[in-house]
Amino acid sequence: MAKRNTKDPQAMSFLDHLEELRWHLIRATLAVLVAGTVAFIAKDFIFDVILFGPKKASFWTYKVLCNISQTFGLDQTLCTQDLPFKVQSRTMAGQFSAHIWTSITAGFIISFPYVIYEFWKFIAPAMRDNEKRNAKGFIFISSLLFFLGVLFGYYIITPLSLNFLANYTVTKEIHNDIDISSYIGLVRASVLACGIIFELPIIMYFLTKIGLVTPEFLRKYRKYALVIVLILSAVITPPDIASQIVVAIPVLILYEVSIIISRIVIKKQNRKIKPVA
Repeated sequence: MAKRNTKDPQAMSFLDHLEELRWHLIRATLAVLVAGTVAFIAKDFIFDVILFGPKKASFWTYKVLCNISQTFGLDQTLCTQDLPFKVQSRTMAGQFSAHIWTSITAGFIISFPYVIYEFWKFIAPAMRDNEKRNAKGFIFISSLLFFLGVLFGYYIITPLSLNFLANYTVTKEIHNDIDISSYIGLVRASVLACGIIFELPIIMYFLTKIGLVTPEFLRKYRKYALVIVLILSAVITPPDIASQIVVAIPVLILYEVSIIISRIVIKKQNRKIKPVA
């Protein structure tokens, strides 16, 4: 029935649209589960190499920071020798639960392009032919931005957060033994938050298409956007100025890119209106 309704989307009822959406969600969920199953099987690589990579002093980010400090003749504070904490599991199902949820998270990240593809297939029938032809570009750009955000969160936000929080002490009487759920939660939040934040140009594109924002609106409230960006940076990073600036710079660049995208969308819409007038 879903296939028959898809041929004539304008004649579909509200329940037909819900049925169509249900099948798109089912296919997207299956893609996440398949990718998650692969991640579940490759647990040694996922945990030892990827997840606990930022905990090791040999991690790429720490090496770069140390090289920068040595190049500019700074002290050795940027050279991480060892993170003074151990990860432990304090519940019977702690490691198994961490394995399951980490696999699902990895499955979502891996299958993100297909999830976006299913989302596009659902909204495509309501669009014009020329807009449908841009589907491949939309899927590629949104996936690229998401993966860039994930990499930024993994290689920048996660090591900065771990290095700050691991070395932060209120008294020497306290020794850091971090629960596995807390450690994985920090890595997961850093990675997914940055992945979503990097989708800002795509979000602004659709908001411009439906008339909720304009380039003038984005330029007018740029200073307020700066405050919001700084607040977001403070939420997803440790409370030091350097980390917040590192996060704020790419987000502000994405905001400026969003203004350009919004301007292009408005210009295209105006060209279509002029011949009618």
